[in-house]
Amino acid sequence: MLNKRRFLMSTAAAGAAGLAASHFIPAFAQDAPQLQIFVPAAPGGGWDQTARAMDQVLRSEKLISGSQITNVGGAGGTVGLPQFVNQWKGKGNALMVAGMVMVGAIIANKAANNLTEVTPIARLTGEFEALVVPAASPFKTAADFVAALKADPTQVPVAGGSAGGSDHILFGLIAKTVGVPATNLSYVPFAGGGEALSALLGNQVAAGISGYGEFAEQIKAGALRLLAISADKRQEGIDAPTMKEAGIDVELFNWRGVFAPPGVSDADKAAMIKLIETMAKSDAWATECKNRNWTQILLTGDDYAKFVAEDTARIGTILKDLGLA
Repeated sequence: MLNKRRFLMSTAAAGAAGLAASHFIPAFAQDAPQLQIFVPAAPGGGWDQTARAMDQVLRSEKLISGSQITNVGGAGGTVGLPQFVNQWKGKGNALMVAGMVMVGAIIANKAANNLTEVTPIARLTGEFEALVVPAASPFKTAADFVAALKADPTQVPVAGGSAGGSDHILFGLIAKTVGVPATNLSYVPFAGGGEALSALLGNQVAAGISGYGEFAEQIKAGALRLLAISADKRQEGIDAPTMKEAGIDVELFNWRGVFAPPGVSDADKAAMIKLIETMAKSDAWATECKNRNWTQILLTGDDYAKFVAEDTARIGTILKDLGLA
C-alpha cells in the first residue's frame, strides 16, 4: 500500500476519502514513499521512456523518494498485462504505463486480459509518429516510399512496435490512403524500440515507424532520414513535412497513460490521481515533454476511462481493415 497507515493518520482530521485525497500531496511529500512502476515492454521504447521521465520528475519535485521500474516485454504489452492484473492486484503504490499500442495489441492478439481489468488513473501524453529510413536508403522523400509501396508492398518491409500497435496502425492507414491493400503489407514487429532501431541501422528493413522521440537522436546524427511525421502541423525544430503535406492524408497521435492495478481502494486511486496531476502541472514535467516532443493531453479518472473505452472501439474498426481483428 501507499504508506497507507501514515497517510491515513496524517489526514484523519479530514474524515472522508475526498478530503483525504485533497491532502494527499503534502503527506506524500513528507512521507516520500517509493513508487512501483510496471512497464509491459522492453527497455528503450516509449513506455520505458515515459516511466523513467516520470521517475525523474517525481523525484526532483520531491513527490517520491524513488521508484522501482519493472520491465516485462512482449506482444504490445499483452505478456506483461496478465502479470500486472494478477500479481500486482491491490497495490496502492503501483502504476502501469500503457497506451494506444496496448489497446491495439489486445485486440490483435485476442488477449485474455484487457484494460477494463485495471484502474485508469491518467492519460499523460500524445506523440506524433515518424516515418524514417536508413541514411543510405534510396527513398529521399515520402513520395519515393509510397511509389515503392504501390509497386510491390512485399518488398518494403517496415519495422515498428508490436502487431496491432500505433506503428502498425499508422502503416495500415498510409497503405489504405494510397490505395495499397493493408493485408499485403510487410510489417516487421519488435517488442522494444531498441530492437527496431537496430534493424533500421543495420539496413535489415526498408523503413521504420515509431514515435519521433524514439528516433530523434539518430535523425539528428544523420543515421536515419526523416521522411514525414503524422502530426497535424509542422513542428518547430523538425525539418520534415507532415504526412498530409507529403500527399498522404493521414494524421495520428499515439497516446500514453498510466493505470493502477485492479482492487485498489478509492482512497489510493484518488491519491494516485492527485499525485499525477501535481506532476503534470510541474515545470519539470513540461520541460521533459518539450525535450521529448510529447504533447501534454492530461485526462484523469472517469473521463480517462471513458476515453479508453471509446479509443478501443475506434482501434478495433481500424484493425479489422488490417485483417487483425
